[in-house]
Amino acid sequence: MQELSPLIDAAELHRQLNDTELRVVDCRFDLMDPEAGRQAWLNGHIPGSVYADLDRDLAGPVSPQSGRHPLPDAATACETFSRMGIDSDTNVVVYDAGNGGIAARAWWLLRWLGHARVALLDGGLDTWQQEGYALESGETKVERRTFAGIANDELVITTADIIASGDSIADLNIVDARAAARFRGEVEPIDPVAGHIPGTRNLPFTDALDANNRWNSRQELADWWARELGEQPEGGYSVMCGSGVTACHLVLSASLAGLSEPRVYVGSWSEWIRDPERSIARGEQGLDAAQKAAERA
Repeated sequence: MQELSPLIDAAELHRQLNDTELRVVDCRFDLMDPEAGRQAWLNGHIPGSVYADLDRDLAGPVSPQSGRHPLPDAATACETFSRMGIDSDTNVVVYDAGNGGIAARAWWLLRWLGHARVALLDGGLDTWQQEGYALESGETKVERRTFAGIANDELVITTADIIASGDSIADLNIVDARAAARFRGEVEPIDPVAGHIPGTRNLPFTDALDANNRWNSRQELADWWARELGEQPEGGYSVMCGSGVTACHLVLSASLAGLSEPRVYVGSWSEWIRDPERSIARGEQGLDAAQKAAERA
């Protein structure tokens, strides 16, 4: 199977739009208004695109132990992509409103299931419209195909893996994609606990983009990653975020930077904090379980 470049620009997508082996997937989603993305798609989308809902299509059911967007069961994810008209011969382009933070999850899920023929639209729908390309509205009817993917668990790191590292979490080289203020625990607009996992690093995913939500050059991305990670760790590295979604954006930026593919901590911060005994850090200071117990007293 031919592997596509991770990015495609609006002009190239427009040239390919009538290709019968192309499927475009709209991934717009608002965490604060979960129905808004589908409604936005119905109101206007890239012609021929189908809609992927983050909660229903790109994540599995939430449990008391999971984060906000756990991995879907592989068979369920294959059924979802089959329904979208995707099979092993399909080239897929994913997009969201602009920065790719949600679309990257669809990009990564397809790769997790072994489908390398997927690219993300650089600049998303905002750029598509700015460059004058048309939209269509209403439902999109596509013919079902059979997507037969196999999950690659080597692309995933779990909470159990992190706990098993004991006091050596830093050796896992986990990079957190959240905004710096969230990572430091100064603000937390989504999850009930602020901070980060002790020993992790911070590389806000939006720093991979320019002011117009277009991706920086490959050299700029390589330099950006090098400033945080230094030499690529021989033992590998992993990425995380709030719920395993924008972490996938770091996978894509690392790919563009010429690095090997990191593992994704799909549970991420929202899963880590399910257990109040797990250590957290705020700013530069870690909080162990005893300190947290004292805080709660």
